[in-house]
Amino acid sequence: MFLQYAVWGVWLPVLATYLQSPALEGGLGFTSGQVGWIIGVAASMGAIFAPFIAGQFADRYFSTEKFLALLLLCGGIVKITLSFQTSFMAWLLVSVLYSILYMPTLSLTNSMAFAHLRNPDSEWPRIRVMGTFGWIAASWLFPMIWLQSNLEFQILPPFFVGMEVQDATARLGDTLKVSGVLSILYAGYCLLLPNTPPKQKDVEKFAFKKAFNLLRNRSFAVLVLASLPIAIIHQVYFMQTGPFFENQLGLLVTYIAPAMTVGQFAEIAVMAFLGLFIARLGFRWTIAIGAFAYFVRYAIWGIISLQEPSGPSVDTAGQFLWTVPLIIGIFSQLLHGICYACFFASAYMYVDRVADDDIRNSAQTVFGIIILGLGPMLAAPFLGILGSIFGDAGVITDFSGMWFTLALMALITAVSFAVFFSEESEISN
Repeated sequence: MFLQYAVWGVWLPVLATYLQSPALEGGLGFTSGQVGWIIGVAASMGAIFAPFIAGQFADRYFSTEKFLALLLLCGGIVKITLSFQTSFMAWLLVSVLYSILYMPTLSLTNSMAFAHLRNPDSEWPRIRVMGTFGWIAASWLFPMIWLQSNLEFQILPPFFVGMEVQDATARLGDTLKVSGVLSILYAGYCLLLPNTPPKQKDVEKFAFKKAFNLLRNRSFAVLVLASLPIAIIHQVYFMQTGPFFENQLGLLVTYIAPAMTVGQFAEIAVMAFLGLFIARLGFRWTIAIGAFAYFVRYAIWGIISLQEPSGPSVDTAGQFLWTVPLIIGIFSQLLHGICYACFFASAYMYVDRVADDDIRNSAQTVFGIIILGLGPMLAAPFLGILGSIFGDAGVITDFSGMWFTLALMALITAVSFAVFFSEESEISN
């Protein structure tokens, strides 16, 4: 789990900033809509192929750990190749290829963990939280080592900061190379993981078809319908938080990835008690609270975006100055821990509970189609629309309007889920 999310966390928080920054500043100069297609559609293609790659093959033919190693090895090579691309079409095509290789590994690591846990409800959160540590480590170490000089201690995250190098934006592209190398090393480590053989005799010929039949379960169908809008606004978070922190709140490029890990720290705390929350509140209210947390965070960001955009400011000694709106924006990400843990982690646990043993891989990937497939795919054109309404030349400039729109979507989803979800149908299943 640590390596799984370090491979992802080293590049995703800063990718939008790298892609959307002007070429003169070291970026690639893409529009918000193009960023949406690269981050959204590319990810969705991988999730859509996941049932065939992860579910059908891993459930029936290959040991999970060996199949993971193969996908990660190929993905690492593709990721390094992507770092040398500069055109939008090349980025889109290579990103789609990488997504097809990487996205199935998310559900495979989940299903492999569940296969070796005696009590998933209590043990799973402690296992999954290591992925959060991996994400944080990757997000912090890269800018510390590669984007700064003369590190000094400070009280705010990432605690050890220094002077930003002049070509920091251009160096963000190097996160892709680091991710590729990590992926290759991770592939080698997979060969040391516990053997998780396929269930050839127990698995149906088309396990993923049986997994789709879970939609006949009312609770599962309601969860899927709620997951779609949440997945969309969750994807926009990764598409626009970096530009929001830099262009609206004046955060230096170097600090973007570490600042976004504030949410991961909260995620660690929430994940530690997630089993208790579900036992006391049930899936219904735990997941509804996760959706409501999205509303609160985006509402806060909408409010602080009502001020005029501010560029980075430094004192006479060259030290970066922290403004009140910036501090509020960063620490409001503590809600991200509730967003992810209560909604997505709980949802994965619910899927594992309602799925039969022979289709658990496929059930996880069917759910992945929604949160990693349809959601990101719809997020791409949705961000393009937001860019035309709240932007200039396709690039978001009115962040308040965008965040308030997402907050309203989250509020409607949270209320609707709480009203229509019933754990009675899950129990009877």
